[in-house]
Amino acid sequence: MKILLIDNEEVIRTTLRDMVETVGKGMYTIAEADGVQTGIEKINSFNPEVVLLDVEMNDGTGFDLLKQIENPSFKLIFTTAHNQYAIQAFKFSAIDYLLKPVDPIELSNALQKAKENISGNALQNQLAVLMQQISGKPDAERQIVLKDIDKTYFIKMADILYCEAEGSYTKFYLSNAEPIFVSRNLRSYEELLAPSGFIRTHHSCLVNPTKIKIYDRKTDSGTLILEGGHSIPVSQRKKDFVIQFLENR
Repeated sequence: MKILLIDNEEVIRTTLRDMVETVGKGMYTIAEADGVQTGIEKINSFNPEVVLLDVEMNDGTGFDLLKQIENPSFKLIFTTAHNQYAIQAFKFSAIDYLLKPVDPIELSNALQKAKENISGNALQNQLAVLMQQISGKPDAERQIVLKDIDKTYFIKMADILYCEAEGSYTKFYLSNAEPIFVSRNLRSYEELLAPSGFIRTHHSCLVNPTKIKIYDRKTDSGTLILEGGHSIPVSQRKKDFVIQFLENR
């Protein structure tokens, strides 16, 4: 497997190279670049299967580099210092990332994941979702990338009715498609979607408030009726919050 390391700091490239060589045990071919322009040149000449790409470099960002690559065929792993905004964008687009200083075990896992998925590349569409986040596109126009065992889905946030916890998994209910079952817990999606207005109404439910049509008070804590007739429970603990939210929206 051909791996390209793009980072403006030589010491970091050297450390990453040593880690990759240790993990790969001689099975990986490695090349390096130190910025946006050299990275583009090396991608064109080396044709990597995996690119480890720094976010901040001397002559621009990793995002600047990606804008200049048409139809990328490689697997992408970002490397970044802790930047919550960028990390949120990576999570929305389901693009892999590693926090600096890079942990060898996390690097090994990321490379193994890339190797296992080398034939199925949805990167172009994932990058479009990433750029939506970076550019601050309105929530109603944004997408989120969801993956199950077999497929990658590009879902408009405006089409999400609600998310339901099923153990360590999350089930997405949509207004125009069959539900999607994803192997990440509801809390992780709450962290992603709460800034866009999604609300937790129950320990097992995260709701898109634009889909709420009725608040039914027949039970002690109430029930939300969404578009399509979906009934969502409101927990006693969340009741006051939900009522206040609905009255002020």
